[in-house]
Amino acid sequence: MSTPQLPIIIIGAGMAGLACATWLHRAGRPVLVLEAADAVGGRVRTDVTPEGFRLDRGFQVLQTNYPEARRLFDYGALNLKAFRSGAVIRLADGQETTLENPLQRPLAAFSALASPIGTLPDKLRILSLVRHVLKHTPEELLARPATDTLSFLQRYGWSAQMIDSFFKPFFGGVFLDRELTTASNFFEFVFQQFVTGDAAIPALGIQQLPEQLAARLPAGTVQLNSPVAAIVDGSQVRLTSGKVLEASAVVMATDGLTTLRLLAGRSGNPDDSPGTEAGSFPTAARITTCTYFATPGGHSPGRNDKLLRLNAAPGALVHNVAFPADVSGAYAPAGRSLISVSTHGERSLSEAELTAGVREELAAWFGPAARQWEHLRSYRIAAALPVYLAGQPVEQPLKLAEGLYRCGDWAAYPSLNAALATGREVAEMLIKG
Repeated sequence: MSTPQLPIIIIGAGMAGLACATWLHRAGRPVLVLEAADAVGGRVRTDVTPEGFRLDRGFQVLQTNYPEARRLFDYGALNLKAFRSGAVIRLADGQETTLENPLQRPLAAFSALASPIGTLPDKLRILSLVRHVLKHTPEELLARPATDTLSFLQRYGWSAQMIDSFFKPFFGGVFLDRELTTASNFFEFVFQQFVTGDAAIPALGIQQLPEQLAARLPAGTVQLNSPVAAIVDGSQVRLTSGKVLEASAVVMATDGLTTLRLLAGRSGNPDDSPGTEAGSFPTAARITTCTYFATPGGHSPGRNDKLLRLNAAPGALVHNVAFPADVSGAYAPAGRSLISVSTHGERSLSEAELTAGVREELAAWFGPAARQWEHLRSYRIAAALPVYLAGQPVEQPLKLAEGLYRCGDWAAYPSLNAALATGREVAEMLIKG
C-alpha cells in the first residue's frame, strides 16, 4: 500500500496563498493552507455590521482586466458591480469638476472649455499615453525602465496644474502615495488597466474574491485560527500551539515582515536564512485609514452617480470618498446610504480626532448635514500596500531554498494581480518539481 503524499503547506490564506492552493489543487497536489485569522482573505476582508452594512477593510476595487484575475475568478458568480469610469474632483479652491471617462475617452472627458483641469496639450498627452500603453502587454509595461511617477509625468510634459489636480488625487489614491514616488513602470501598468477595464466590486463585498477561491478547495484544506510560529525547514512547520506539521514543501504567502520572522525561526537569526540578502524582502508599507459613515435616510450624498470623489486640496485629511451602496445596494440596509472616506499616510491623530477632522472637511464639501452622519467604523491599515520604488525588480526570487517558496505582492509589485501571479508561478514550480 502506497504512503500518502505529504501536503504542500501554504502559510497565509490571502489572495496569493489561495491562488497558489487553487492551481496546485487543479493539478492534483494535496495542499494545506494555514491561516492565523478567523477568515480567508488577508487584507481583502469585509465585515458585516449588525445593521447590515458591508464594510470592506479599506476602500478596494477589482480591476476587471487584470490578467490573473480573468484567469481565476468567475465574474458572473461574483455579480460584479462597476463604478462609472470617471471622477468628481474637488479642486483646491473648493470648486468641483466632473471628468467622465478621463482615461478611456480622454478628449471627451476634458473637452469642456469651462473645465478647470488641463490645457489642450495636457489633453493630447493623455491621448498619447493611452495609445502608448495599448501597444504593450502588461508584462512589457512592468518590464520598462522606471523612474518615480512624478518625474515621469513631468518629463512627459504635463503641466503642474494637471499633475496636482488630476494625477496626484487619482493615482495617489491608487498607490496610497500622494507624492507619486511609486515606480513609473507600475504607473504605466495601472494606467493601462484603467483604460482597458472597469473598477468593480463584488455585489456582496470584496471578501467574495478570496471566498470564491477557498470554496473551490476540498473541505479541510484551509485551517483558520492556526498561527505559525516558525518554519523549521522546507519540510516542517511549527504552529504557535507547539504542534509540528510535516510537508512536502512550504510556501510563505505572507507579508515581508512576517516572512522574515518565520524564516528567523529556522536558525534564530534571519541573516542566516536563505534569500534574505539586502533588498530581497521589502518590508516598507503604505498606510491608509478608511472611515465609514452612514446617512440617516436613503438619500445618497453621492447622488447615485457611481463616481469616485477625489480631493485635490493639498494637506487634506479626506483624500477620496466613495459611496459603495450606490454601486451595490447590498452594501447598506434599505433606506440607508454608506460613505467610505480614505485618508492616506501616517497621521499623529487619535481615531476620535481624525474622525472629527474628516467630518469638518466633509461638511465643507457636502454641506452641514455631514456633521450628523453616523460614524460606523474606522480601519487603520498599517501595511495596506508594499512600497514599490524605481529600481526595485518587478519580482523577487520566489524559490528560497529546496522545498521553500514565497509568493505575494510583497515579492513583486503592489497589486492583486501580483499576488495572484506569484501564487500561480510558485504552484507551477512545485508542479514541475
